[in-house]
Order: sequence, then structure tokens, then C-alpha cells
Amino acid sequence: MSIIKTISSDVDSMRAAIVPLPKVILEPLVRHALREDLGRAGDLTSDAIVPRDVQARLRLMARETGVLAGLDLARLAFQLMDAGIQMKARLEDGARLMPGDEIAVLTGSAHAILGAERTALNFLGQLSGVATATASIADAIRGYGTRVSCTRKTLPGLRAVQKYAVRVGGGSNHRFGLDDAVLIKDNHIAVAGSVREAILRARAGVGHMVKIQLEVDTLEQLAQGLELGIDAVLLDNMSLDTLKEAVRLVDGRAVTEASGRVTPATAVAVAQTGVNLIAVGWLTHSASVLDVGLDACNA
Repeated sequence: MSIIKTISSDVDSMRAAIVPLPKVILEPLVRHALREDLGRAGDLTSDAIVPRDVQARLRLMARETGVLAGLDLARLAFQLMDAGIQMKARLEDGARLMPGDEIAVLTGSAHAILGAERTALNFLGQLSGVATATASIADAIRGYGTRVSCTRKTLPGLRAVQKYAVRVGGGSNHRFGLDDAVLIKDNHIAVAGSVREAILRARAGVGHMVKIQLEVDTLEQLAQGLELGIDAVLLDNMSLDTLKEAVRLVDGRAVTEASGRVTPATAVAVAQTGVNLIAVGWLTHSASVLDVGLDACNA
């Protein structure tokens, strides 16, 4: 089986294989967010109203339809405030949510739970929003052999967890940073003087394990890249007919990735051109936050 076939096979099995991020990555993010919220004097409202010995039982609830992501960050937020807080998850990351679904039950210090509430909900809402946005495209193109991919257009400081949420939603990750792989864009070509020179410099400047992707907006640029054996090509803002022709020219010699303001409404037509991946920046930089709340238990 070719590498091209491998990356586009069985989206459902890929989603099932999502591995949680290690605590060493998550904890600094959560600590920073808690410190930002607690500021210089702590939770003045809870300090004045809620005695430290009062216990509470509260529920994390979904208030709209979506895909759940970020439970580990929410759990950390509560437990960093008070290690005695217990969070019993009713659902797991990747679960499809409906309004009124109970996500988790929290028991422990009311003071500590309220102090961590906004931080936990911010992470849950933001990451569930990313997962939900990703799923809106992943679901639309299921069956076409094409996968949706994110970009480096992430919120500063949240790249690792936003890209995790993309995986939870059924998508795949592009580069995590500038040190992952080579992506030759128009400005690199302008500085180098030509597509050929940019590729030759890149090939000479990196190790044998580093992949090289070329961004092109014309078939002429694509042909030049293929002559030099690029690993992947980013087909930027091409018409559907041009995308089809680009896929034909590549003929399995490189991974093909389309980009250019793709939405759930247009994703199917792009997938039908035969590209392996569709890159979508707004999944991480502009996805709507999913509404998740913290409510008192009735019993």
C-alpha cells in the first residue's frame, strides 16, 4: 500500500486511536490560565460568600450540539485548585453532544470548584468548538478518501491542545511548528528566485528524514516541483477543474493538499477532485466556542 493510500484510509479508526496529551504538556497551560484568572488577590467573590468547608456536587453540561474535547484540561483546572475534587466523566473526548447531555459530575470543595469554573469551561468550550468545526468537514467528506487538516493558524500558546482537538474531531495535523518539515511558500520562492532553486536549497539544507512540501498556485509550478521529487504539494486557491488536473499530474507521486477558504458547504466538491487532504485554517483560529456550563445537581 502506498503512503498516499495510507494517510487517507479509515477516518473512523484514526479517530478511535486518539491518544491523550501528557500531563506535562497540559499542566503549564492550565496553571497559567488559573493564575491569570485569580490575579493578585484570588477569588474575591467566593472568598466572601463560600466557606472553605462547604462541599458541592455540580455537573458539566452540554448546552448545544457538538463534539466534546478538553476533558483532561478541565479536570486539571479543578484538581489544581484542590486535589480532593473528584471529577467523574460520563462521556469521553470525541463524544457527540446534544443539549442537556451530562458530561461529568464534580464533587468536592465548592470554593475550589467555583474558583476553577471559568478556566475549565474556557478550555472545554474552545477545544470542543475546534473539534466540532473539524467534524463538520470530516463528516461531510467521509467516504471520499480525503481528510481535513489544520494549519499553524492557532491561538498563541494553545497549538498543542488545539491540534489535539482537531484529531478528536476526525481531522489530521499539518506541521506543529517551523521545525517539523519544509513548506516552501511564495515568499521563499521569491527570495530564492525560482521554484527549482528553492527546492534545491531546501533539499541541501535539511536531513534525509525531513519532508518537503511545495505550495503552488499554478500547474506550471507544480510540474517544476514534481520534476525535483517533492514529498507533498499544497494546491492553493485553485479552481475545482485545476485541482482535478493537478491530482492527475501528480498521479500518486506526492501527497496532495488543497487549501483556500474551504467550508463544510464546499468541502465535498474539493474532496471529489481526488486530493488527499484539505487544509482549513479557521478550524483553529475562528471556530465558534461550544456552549458548556456548570450546573447544580438536582439530587
